[in-house]
Order: sequence, then C-alpha cells, then structure tokens
Amino acid sequence: MNHQDFLVEIGAEELPPKALRQLAEAFAQGIRQRLEKAQLSFSDLTWYAAPRRLAVHISGLAEKQPDLEVEKRGPALQAAFDAAGAPTKACEGFARSCGTTPDKLEKLETDKGVWLVFRSQQSGAPTTGLLPAIVEESLAALPIPKRMRWGARRTEFVRPVHWIIMLFGEKVIDCEILGLKAGNTTLGHRFHHPAPIEIATPANYKDALKNTGYVMADFEERKALIRQQVEAIAKQTSGMAVIDEELLEEVASLNEWPTALMGRFEDRFLEVPAEALISTMKGNQKYFHVVDAEGRMLPYFITVANIESKDPQQVIDGNERVIRPRLSDAAFFFSTDKKRTLASRLEDLKPIVFQQQLGTVYDKAIRVGKLAAKIAAKIDSSPEWAQRAGELSKTDLATEMVMEFPELQGTMGRYYAAIDGEPEEVSLAQEEQYLPRFAGDLLPTTLTGCAVSLADKLDTIVGIFGINQPPTGAKDPFGLRRAALGVLRILVEKKLDLDLAECVQWAQELHGDLPAENLETAVVDYMLDRFRAWYEEAGVPTEVFLSVLARRPTKPVEFDQRVLAVAEFLKLDAAQALAAANKRVSNILSKEQVEISAESANPELFTEEAEKNLFRALQEKSESTRPFIEQRNFTQALQQLAELKDVIDLFFDKVMVMVDDPAIRSNRMTLLASLRHVFLQVADISLLQNKA
Repeated sequence: MNHQDFLVEIGAEELPPKALRQLAEAFAQGIRQRLEKAQLSFSDLTWYAAPRRLAVHISGLAEKQPDLEVEKRGPALQAAFDAAGAPTKACEGFARSCGTTPDKLEKLETDKGVWLVFRSQQSGAPTTGLLPAIVEESLAALPIPKRMRWGARRTEFVRPVHWIIMLFGEKVIDCEILGLKAGNTTLGHRFHHPAPIEIATPANYKDALKNTGYVMADFEERKALIRQQVEAIAKQTSGMAVIDEELLEEVASLNEWPTALMGRFEDRFLEVPAEALISTMKGNQKYFHVVDAEGRMLPYFITVANIESKDPQQVIDGNERVIRPRLSDAAFFFSTDKKRTLASRLEDLKPIVFQQQLGTVYDKAIRVGKLAAKIAAKIDSSPEWAQRAGELSKTDLATEMVMEFPELQGTMGRYYAAIDGEPEEVSLAQEEQYLPRFAGDLLPTTLTGCAVSLADKLDTIVGIFGINQPPTGAKDPFGLRRAALGVLRILVEKKLDLDLAECVQWAQELHGDLPAENLETAVVDYMLDRFRAWYEEAGVPTEVFLSVLARRPTKPVEFDQRVLAVAEFLKLDAAQALAAANKRVSNILSKEQVEISAESANPELFTEEAEKNLFRALQEKSESTRPFIEQRNFTQALQQLAELKDVIDLFFDKVMVMVDDPAIRSNRMTLLASLRHVFLQVADISLLQNKA
C-alpha cells in the first residue's frame, strides 16, 4: 500500500496562550484517534503550535483504507433448501439482500451446524475523502469553553480563522474547513515575513516557516530556545534567572520568533518585598526575574520579544518605561501599609462579609484564633502565639498591597507582622495558614503555622456544612475538598495526633447555633472519605481503605497507620484465607444477630478439640497483640494474628456451629464473636476477600 505525508494547519488570530498546548495536543489526539478508528495506518504524528497556528504533520499515512473481507451469515443449510434441493424463500431472500444468487453462496460449518454465508471483499475508501471529516470532527471536539463567530460567517472557533492548509503529499485536498477553502499556503511572522509562504510538501512545513517565515512552529523547540536565551543573558549580571515553568510555557505561547532582552530597574525598588516585585513583573509583564547566588533579587528583568529588532535598546527602554510605574505603585503601597500595624487593621475586617450566615471576616478571624489556641495546646505548641496568629490571619486583606495584588495574601501578612515585631512563628503563620494550597504543595514548617492552618480550614468546613451547603459533584465554591485534604495532610505528614471529631466539635461550638443536624458526623465522614483518593493515588487498593473506614478511626494519623498495616497484611499468604474466614464469621453472626465483643466463651462447653484449640489460640493472641494495639503498631499486630490461619481453618473443617443444643451453639457463637473482635481492633479484613 502506498503512503504519503499529510499536513493540516489552522491559521488564526492570536490563540489563548494559556490554552495553546492543550488545544494543540487535543487536536493531535483527536486526529490520531479518528485515523485509528478509520483503520488508516501511519508512521508518526507530530503537532505544532504557535500564537497564530495549530498544525499536525502525519508521516507515512496510507493512501486508502485496507480492503476488508466481509462475511454475512444467512439461514441454516437445512432451512435454505427443500427436500428436492431447491432454494427456499429464506435462501432466496438472503441472496437478494447480498446482491447475489443462491448458487454463489458458500457453506460454513460450525459446532452448531452448517450455515450459508456470503463472502465478499469491500474496497477501502481513499484517505483524501476521509481526512476532511476527520479534521472537522477533531476541531469540533477541542476543549474550547466559549467559541466565537466572526464576520458574516456562522462557523465558530476559539479565534477567527484566516487560512487552512490540507496537504496530502504534494496535492491539496479539495475541501472546506471552518468555511474556508483549503490550500497549501501559510503566513509567516506578522512583521518579519507577513507574505504568504507556499508549502510544497508536508515535510517542508517546519523548515519553510522557520527559514523563510521567521516562525518557530515547534512548541518544544521554541520553549527550549527561550530557556537557553534567558539563562545565557542572566549570566551577564553574574546572577541567574529564575524560570517559572508556568511562565515559560505562557511566554512560549506568546512568541513565534523569541528574542530575550534584559532590562534594569532602580535599586530603590529592592526595598519592596521581592514577592511583590515578582508578582507585578511576572503577572502583568511576563518578565523573568534575576537573583544572585544567595537567592537575593537583583535589579534586572528579562523580557522575551516576539521580534528580532535592529535596535534592541529601544525595545529594552520601552519595557523599562512600562515597568517603572508598576514598581513605583508597589513601593508606594508598601510604604503606606507600614504606617499601620496589622493589629490595628482587625477592626477594618468588620464590614467585610465572609459568608452571609457565618458573619464577617472579623468574626472568622476571632474564631480561627480561638480554635488555633485549642489545637496548639493539644500539639504542644504555644496557645498564645496561635491565638495571636489566628486573629491577625486575615488583616493583610485590608492592606493596599494585597488589595492590588490579591495573590500576595499571607505573604504580605508575614512581612508586615515581622515589621510590627510579632514573634517569628506568628509572622510565619500569616503565610503558612494557606498551606497546602494544592496537591503536593509545601506544608507549614512551624507548629503555630500548623495550628492556624488547621483552624482556618476546619472553621470553613464546619461552617459551610453547618448551614447545609456542602459541596456537590459540580460545585465547591469554598474549596472544601482542598481544605479537607489539607487538614489530613498536615495531621498525617506532621504526625499530629489530633482527633477530627474533637476538633470539629470545638469549631462547631465557636460557630454557635448552626442549623445542620448531625453536623459532627457529617463533617468527619466527609473528611475521612477524602482519604479514598489519597490512597488510590498512592496505589493502595480501595478495599484496604474500606476495611479501615469500616472501623471509622477519627484520628487521621491512626487511620493512616491502620491502612499501611492492612496493606502489608494483604501481602501475606494467609491474608485471603483469613479474610474469607472473617467474612464467614461476619455472615453467621449477623444472621443470628450476635453482638461482637471480647467476651470469652465457656471452655467447659467445648466438645471438639478444634474449638478448644481456637479458644486457646485466641486467648494467647489477644494477650500478645494487646501491647501492639495500645502502641498502635498495627502492622505487628496483624502479623501476629495471621498465625491464627491454620487453627481457624481447622475449626471450620471440624466444628459445626449451628448445632441443636442452644447452649453449645451460643457458646460457639461467642467464640466466633471474640475471633471477629480480635481482628476488628485493626480493621474489617472481611472486606479484603478475593481482592488480591
């Protein structure tokens, strides 16, 4: 079968930079999937993306679909011909539906008899006829939240489209895409080469754009060049550029022909917290900042221009003029804010509503302070520092700097608290209250920071649940899932032995009357269920999580210890047999409505050696595992209990539990209940059955 290269390019006005990679990858994936569905083979697929174009180049694409052998089964042979051997109506009808005659039909022998079949060869469709629909469907499936129309057209796309390339080998595919006639010409750089460029073959696309059009279509190549240029130019200052990956991705999406240039700003601006300078340079101007060997900020910035200027100093001067007033604003805000302490701003929070039913931000800060103090006392930290940090935790929201740069909340609180002479942990807690902000983020480094972070998150979770507005599958406006996971991470990873139920109760008391019923149970259950995704990501089987959840330990540290222990237990050879035995015991006890307890059976009522052995073994293991359970060494406890496998198996082989004698039956039930209790001290391992 012959093969050709294929190229599709969508030429548009500047595409959204933060979505460029996603659009390009989705476009390529959509084409790949549809080619595979159409059984069109190809060697390789490469996507390209630049501010004004999305393109996909496919190497070695088959010129047509493969021919298919079509087999259509008809009636059984005995129903296809009468006694004289003449075709029946069923046979003739089947032949007509296949466009043939009965004598052209073949026979197919199967285990269930002989059938008539019609076999034919279906020629594969030419690729050029299939590609327009494949491209259009792929474009329609792109993740574009809001499409736009332009001119008098009714076609829609993320941005107005001005040209289309559909090139198969050296030939243009005759079609219309997004209302435009496909061709083989593209446009180069807006300023360096705005004239059309003819693409002779798909393989020439990348080089033609780069060498003639001043466009680097390869996104990764362009991104690597920007990194290289930024790092090289920073060395001229004896410093190094700080390259934020998200910013680098965005800058690569904004430039077709990147050229890095370095500018300078006045040293006086370095008196402003570096985070504020970085925020305005990175967020507004898309600049990279420069630091020295100790990580201190230097008075330089690096911009990436989308043009190779003959007079680059003019470009640098222009950027310096733009950044100066922004840095001046930051310096003014900082200077103004320092004239008041954070404590004096607490009253400023009273008019700011946190949530209509839960009061103001001032109310929240007071609650957080009190709750943080209770938590701090439990984790051997300073309740005074925790309460002070909690009360100040939202005051920087009333500063000029944070009102201008909301992303600096917490960060500026840390600076201002230090300037006010607050204890170091109180200052650090102003920023650490928001940690972790996302999955994998850093945790608070201080116990005061942990206490305030936990208090802030628990106050929000309990309050929102308390007014009957828990998150749904589609809506979580207060970020309760993230907050709950943050609480769990802090408690588990910092090994803080706090009881969620107790913490929720404290938060509920500080909120006062809340309308929700069974609030403590609802909140604790919600938070414990967040462990499910946590352990799934860690590769822990879901049934291990469920076996621990069934026991509902409300201390997250203990919950984690139990899960890790059960995960290790599941690796033992005896695990499945013991899980099955526990399941059997659970079923027997539930049918007879026997309560599970540690109560011992009466050895005088034993009649079988196997039940005597089980009784002695249970007594021995209850004693040997007690210190492990008390020390929460659940792994060692389960390893000890795994040794019960043989004696349990023998019991079920030799002993009939449901005997007629009520006393013996009841005694054996008690024995099984104590067996179940021993394992339930760690987890409900009956849920592990057949889950290797």
